[in-house]
Amino acid sequence: MADDAYLFLLPDRHPRLGAALAAVGTLECTETPAVHGWLQAHEVSAASEQVRILPADAEAFIPEDAERLPVPLSEEEAVRVQQECAPQAVTDVESELLEFRETTQDWEALVHRALTAGVPAPRIAQLTGIDPQEIGRLTV
Repeated sequence: MADDAYLFLLPDRHPRLGAALAAVGTLECTETPAVHGWLQAHEVSAASEQVRILPADAEAFIPEDAERLPVPLSEEEAVRVQQECAPQAVTDVESELLEFRETTQDWEALVHRALTAGVPAPRIAQLTGIDPQEIGRLTV
């Protein structure tokens, strides 16, 4: 596991960013002494709306003055965090992409819809298991 996400404290009067940690569900990292200590040091609970999480590739969006902590995630946890942080339209398409693993019908139309919704090709490959070269062929 690598640092796949950041926990951070959303500063007061700042627009909502990322997902509330509680909304993502149970994550292994929240049971670690590092996360417990970080929460205690900032006198907040994991259930607080102020405790947010963002995928590591979105770190640039975290306010400069926000306290942050890098955390490792499993692959399944990373998917949940990305889905919870994504705009709803992307989340809906990503759910369809995950369900795709169960079927092979009309995969090209699904991939086109996902690309149109703004889901990056590598993410589509991760969610569906489709060969990235096949997805790339559709983006040309």
